[in-house]
Amino acid sequence: MLGNMMDSPLLISGLIEHAVSSHPNSEIVSRRCEIDSKGESIHRYTMIDAAKRSKKIANALIKMGTNPADRIATLAWNNYRHFELYFGVSGIGSVLHTINPRLFPEQLVYIINHAEDRWIFVDLTFVPLLEAIQDQISSVEGFIIMADSANMPETSLKNAICYEDLIDSASDELEWPQFDENSAACLCYTSGTTGNPKGVLYSHRSTLLHAMSEISREALGITSLSCVLPVVPMFHVNAWGVPYAGAMTGAKLVFPGPGMDGASLWELIDAEQPDLLLGVPTVWLMLLNHMDEIGKTLDSVKNVVVGGSAAPLSMIKKFDQVHDAFLIHAWGMTEMSPLGTSNVENALMKNMPIEERYLLQQKQGRPVFGVEMKIVDDEGQTLPNDGITFGRLLVRGPWIIKKYFKTDDMSSFENGWLDTGDVATIDTNNYLGIVDRSKDVIKSGGEWISSIDLENAAVDHPDIIEACVIGAAHEKWDERPLLLAIMKPGSTTTGDDIKEFLSDKIAKFWMPDEVIFVESLPHTATGKLLKINLRKEYHDYLMNR
Repeated sequence: MLGNMMDSPLLISGLIEHAVSSHPNSEIVSRRCEIDSKGESIHRYTMIDAAKRSKKIANALIKMGTNPADRIATLAWNNYRHFELYFGVSGIGSVLHTINPRLFPEQLVYIINHAEDRWIFVDLTFVPLLEAIQDQISSVEGFIIMADSANMPETSLKNAICYEDLIDSASDELEWPQFDENSAACLCYTSGTTGNPKGVLYSHRSTLLHAMSEISREALGITSLSCVLPVVPMFHVNAWGVPYAGAMTGAKLVFPGPGMDGASLWELIDAEQPDLLLGVPTVWLMLLNHMDEIGKTLDSVKNVVVGGSAAPLSMIKKFDQVHDAFLIHAWGMTEMSPLGTSNVENALMKNMPIEERYLLQQKQGRPVFGVEMKIVDDEGQTLPNDGITFGRLLVRGPWIIKKYFKTDDMSSFENGWLDTGDVATIDTNNYLGIVDRSKDVIKSGGEWISSIDLENAAVDHPDIIEACVIGAAHEKWDERPLLLAIMKPGSTTTGDDIKEFLSDKIAKFWMPDEVIFVESLPHTATGKLLKINLRKEYHDYLMNR
């Protein structure tokens, strides 16, 4: 027997319509790439303004012959025009394909051709990227440059159209089409650390369910009272779903545009007073360093969400003790829309001694409602949630993919579960602890060493800017850890000094065999350490000594 409930589709257009009816005056503030006629780079308007312009861009796309399921790409920062496209493109049944401009040119060519994008909306900053590859992207019919006519650049891009001119001539009247909620809505590609990037195709249903879960107190707690500054890019897993959560709740949204350095972020924080920040650890390190330099504190900020990679203990303490802000570890993947777990402050933490709470904050948190997870051994047998046993992390849920876009490769899926590629622990309170990526974990003498935990212990040293740990071949132990470190200018710290610093912070057998000082470390397009080439370069380092 089925229930007697209406079968209304969950569509992204419903989000912007809800925003208009319930939160029309919620503010959206953006830093633009260009300067306006008044010499200002900051743009501000309301949710109802955004909704009208979303309908304008939707009508313009329809007039250009855009069809449902056509892929429409963006190469853009976090800003109000990008926000409009989130609704204007998906709202008519087309697929919004957000492109990460930090990818290598050959990867950009691959994903644009693989997605078969028809049009690309591009911010001024990224026009040269497309000029360099335009002859290699055969499906693209033209480029819409996200600027007004006064700021249109001279460009070799063929069929280049001004965004503001395009929507000026379009109507803001539109009845959004209704269709199956399982229709494709957005397309994101993984960063492609090995092989070509993989496409992840989200549906309207999965996107709305993800947003509904995200706004809960146990996830990110976004409400109409929130002022949210998402530094995580809109070109990376849809800014972790924040634009949709903003429309759903009427939260004030503050978009940083290209200004992601510490000084630019502080300017926005000081002016707009956000209480929730979201980004990767490297961004927060720049902000914290800037705050130290100017001697000010982040008084409005209550919560700082960290994802992408783990935040070191020193960062958790700094936000708490200096800025009275709670650092929330969150974990997920492009394949998960991305939110899987959140480590928000809760009743369990309130009764803990502060140092014990800090240690718990280092974990990735508990799964949000809708996400199931388990750890398994190499044979697929479920392992205990004791907080000690390591295993392969598998997940499933309504906003987690069941296959990649345009491929029959199902090697990442096991009986309805996605193998995340992470090695993890789960404790008795269901807290997830990411130990390592399966390809990065170091197996020494039959014991596992977490490169992530060792890196985080190392960067707590006051002279270390960034650290990377890789496994090197060893004649006796199979693998041993090497610590590659970028030091602060003028530092006289030695490798032995660092080992002494680590001696009471890690297990004895985790101690790096060598500390190697380097000028720089490679990163993926999403800011994570890229270890594949380092492992090749240093594979025989200990064998040759």
